[in-house]
Amino acid sequence: MELVKVGKKTYYLKNATNIGLYEVSNNEVYIIDTGNDKEAGKKILKTVNEAGFVVKGIINTHSNADHIGGNKVIQERTNCPIFANNIENSFTSYPILEPSFLYGGYPFKDIRNKFLLAKESVVTNIDDNLPLGLEYFNLKGHFFDMIGVKTSDNVYFLADSLFSEETINKYHVFFIYDVKEYLNTLDYLSTLKGNLYIPSHSEATNDISSLILLNKNKVLEIINKIYNFCFEEKTFEEILKYIFDEYNLTMNANQYVLIGSTIRSYLSYLYDELKITYEFKDNKMFWKQI
Repeated sequence: MELVKVGKKTYYLKNATNIGLYEVSNNEVYIIDTGNDKEAGKKILKTVNEAGFVVKGIINTHSNADHIGGNKVIQERTNCPIFANNIENSFTSYPILEPSFLYGGYPFKDIRNKFLLAKESVVTNIDDNLPLGLEYFNLKGHFFDMIGVKTSDNVYFLADSLFSEETINKYHVFFIYDVKEYLNTLDYLSTLKGNLYIPSHSEATNDISSLILLNKNKVLEIINKIYNFCFEEKTFEEILKYIFDEYNLTMNANQYVLIGSTIRSYLSYLYDELKITYEFKDNKMFWKQI
């Protein structure tokens, strides 16, 4: 992991999931997210310690496994507190909730893996517990109560509110829990005035306008594809297969639950926006344009 200084007190570790660091006092730092597993946690600790820092606390932007995977090992070795927001607090404390939620029942063993199921850690609700120089803001949409973090250096850590051009061009469909809130968050991001923006899965940049537009256009594209496909009655499984085929994606257990949950969220959005409706026939649920 490469430690990059981007402000007087602000750093980040370039990683598959970018990790934030903020120096709250001499040699004491707060970590923003901890990567996807125990090994990521060990690497974070090694890099932090080699830089002469001591971990004072952890902030989790949200509870997806690739953001909390290093929590347990770092907490065990430093006895530091971990802070998360509302529902994210619950999912981080009880990680079995993530694959259970995604699957809609008890998760079968193939989705009880490190990509969807992190190790548990002891978490405190974030409330007003952040030290001077750090503040959090809501970034709902991708997950239940996801947050971003702003530092005193006017650096914004944006969690999973924006995905890179490479990710979008390769996968097209990225996980969204609430489509309407995600679109609202994209509008909110366009109002931020920062020196630097660091999404979790994209390069740090001082201009996010094109990335906001890219993410928004892809969401609107998928909304339209699902709506147009439902010109005749379609089951959820037919819609899911259509999206996989349309974007040349390969089905596996992880993708089935992640993209499947996301497509259900798109259907909920279209239904709430009075674009589609549903009907039960022969004990099957069908979706169709209004």
